[in-house]
Amino acid sequence: MKKLLAMLIAGLAALAGASAVQAQAAYPAKPIRWIVPYPAGGGSDFLARTIGNQLAIDVAQPVLIDNKAGGNTAIAAAETARAAPDGYTVLSADNGTLVFNPVLYRNLSYNPTRDLAPVTLMGRFPMVLIVGPASNAKDAKDFIAQAKAQPGKISFASAGAGSPHHLAMELLKQQAGLHMVHIPYRGAAPALADVAGGQLAAMMTDVAAGNAFIKGGKVRALAVANAKRLPQLPDVPTFAELGIPNVEAAALVGLVAPAATPAEVIASLQKSVAAAIRNPAVNKKLMDFGVEPVGSSSAEFAALIASESTRWHKLIRDLKIFLD
Repeated sequence: MKKLLAMLIAGLAALAGASAVQAQAAYPAKPIRWIVPYPAGGGSDFLARTIGNQLAIDVAQPVLIDNKAGGNTAIAAAETARAAPDGYTVLSADNGTLVFNPVLYRNLSYNPTRDLAPVTLMGRFPMVLIVGPASNAKDAKDFIAQAKAQPGKISFASAGAGSPHHLAMELLKQQAGLHMVHIPYRGAAPALADVAGGQLAAMMTDVAAGNAFIKGGKVRALAVANAKRLPQLPDVPTFAELGIPNVEAAALVGLVAPAATPAEVIASLQKSVAAAIRNPAVNKKLMDFGVEPVGSSSAEFAALIASESTRWHKLIRDLKIFLD
């Protein structure tokens, strides 16, 4: 009887193990909820929906985009951190979520290192310095010279306090020795509208948000905060070309999952999302929108978060930028 019982237990254990392996191999076996920490219609939303549509086709499961804006992305990040770590809840996380917030907020509702697992960097939204019709600056050098000659007299817009747009301009100010006044908005669209309308002189915007304004002649692009010129703006020089090194900034948008998500699920998700990004139609759509598609490994994304944290935490602390 004991021998029979032992055989029965062993058989059940083997069956359970086989079922677990089968379940993992079947991932995803149900719809994936993809949280976007911004309202519908913005750049992060476009990125998630474009990649998510292809991902749904590739894995033969629905990908449901869930917009959860607020708290400088902290609301969505905290909700993702609390979700079941099974690969069926993921989050679009930018450098605000993963790099800036831990320093901008003394009391944060989540810890990106402890609570979130990097899956892949999906895309980069390079920053570009633009001016509106109210500015008579001939080029970026002229704009910087004017700002230096009028300390505290020129105001700049941003998509929000602590946003990549805001910190990109703070980086330029630091590197060029400028004193300008920050006017934060609730999103890039209203900030761009006021720069185009002449209410404010300048801003750093991502190319995706500003492309239509630039192409329509409503604002002028003076320099890109990128290592090389952008294909969307081939005639616009980099800051390095103008003799201002180290002014490189972009909104970096990646995919993360709850921290305890099994490694094999993270690997499967990374492989599928990267494949969707490499799809020629998806890749072209992202490039046309102003996004630099990436699709990195999880390890590469984790290393990027660490290096960006080292770079930006010092700037934020030096400038004493706090949001609570």
